[in-house]
Amino acid sequence: MIRVLIIDDERHAREEMEALLSETGEVEVVNSCENAFDALKAINQHRPDVVFLDIQMPMVNGFELLSMVNQDIMPHVVFVTAYDEYSLKAFEEKTLDYILKPVSIERINKTVAKLKELLVTAQPVAFEAEEIKRIPCLIGKRIKLIGLDKVEFVSTGTRGHYLVTSEDEYYTDITLKVLEERTNLIRCHKQYLVNMDFVNEIALLENGLGVITTSSDGSVPVSRMYLKKIKSMLLL
Repeated sequence: MIRVLIIDDERHAREEMEALLSETGEVEVVNSCENAFDALKAINQHRPDVVFLDIQMPMVNGFELLSMVNQDIMPHVVFVTAYDEYSLKAFEEKTLDYILKPVSIERINKTVAKLKELLVTAQPVAFEAEEIKRIPCLIGKRIKLIGLDKVEFVSTGTRGHYLVTSEDEYYTDITLKVLEERTNLIRCHKQYLVNMDFVNEIALLENGLGVITTSSDGSVPVSRMYLKKIKSMLLL
């Protein structure tokens, strides 16, 4: 069975797509999500073979969502949208398929057949991710988009991944690996990335380690592996 994740902000569209996919007899829908934050969590958790993804969603669109996914677990992508204007960009991004709403079972069958062929030949997903400019974070039952120009550093641990700004810290499902690859944040430790624009000073410790102090007095460790790189960026 082909493992599918459906992502669309409209409930009736998600339900219709799930019904059509189930009708093929070839698909297992592992989850259905209404926003990018839930979708990112579901991709990390379920590792689907393919996502059926609406492009025009509130706050974070389909292209932005894909830029937040770790390339190692990137699923195949089928864009499902009512807007033909995105078709050229979708194919430039080497997505599997592009389906216009309203969707028919005949069109779904063609897409599923194409996907089965790809999975048999084990062709890798070739998606060129965009640079991340805003990071979706969960605050209670709300999703807040944090601009990179507000982020002093990012840490990860048993509680998850957290952005730290001068005002607060915010949980995100985007991994440090993805943030390092697709933003201007710099790796300074296995569990930390730092925004060099907010570095006030770096204390050089006797054991070869370092500690960065940020503009709002945040404390960020620097490991031996990254200390030389950080010092060179500070012209030391």
